[in-house]
Amino acid sequence: MVKIKQLIEYPSPQPSPARGEGANPFKYIIALILGHLTVFKHLFKRPVTLEYPEKRAVLNDKFRGVHALNVEKCTACGTCQRVCPSFGTIEIVKDKDDNGKFHPKEYSIDLNKCIFCGNCVQYCPFNAIVMTQNYELADEKKSALKLDINTLKQNYIETIIKDKS
Repeated sequence: MVKIKQLIEYPSPQPSPARGEGANPFKYIIALILGHLTVFKHLFKRPVTLEYPEKRAVLNDKFRGVHALNVEKCTACGTCQRVCPSFGTIEIVKDKDDNGKFHPKEYSIDLNKCIFCGNCVQYCPFNAIVMTQNYELADEKKSALKLDINTLKQNYIETIIKDKS
């Protein structure tokens, strides 16, 4: 039978060799020289970082930033709402006009929940929702990241229409 004392006791770690007892000082000197060579190699390369507020990064055409909505094209079909993987991000309330066509009465996107996957843009049958190049979302209030229909409309006017002209 195994004694409890044997289970509790751990083998003591082996002491590391002292300087005179087998330690190789050249190993440490070589490591120090290799570290300095790495720093020296990167000293003459162009820096990767940007001075952000003054210099802006050039974004890809398919960059997925803040959403924008073309209300004239939107029929409030709810496809964007169904294909969104994060539940409850897009909320749509539809209304019928005099001609019998549906349009969004209320449309909101909660950017706190959004993962910017682009499914809403990709699967919209009328190309009514787009993603802009705007990535500056920092704000003091969390409620500012909930975009309503007027904000989405304004994003469309500011980014898409002004970029075309």
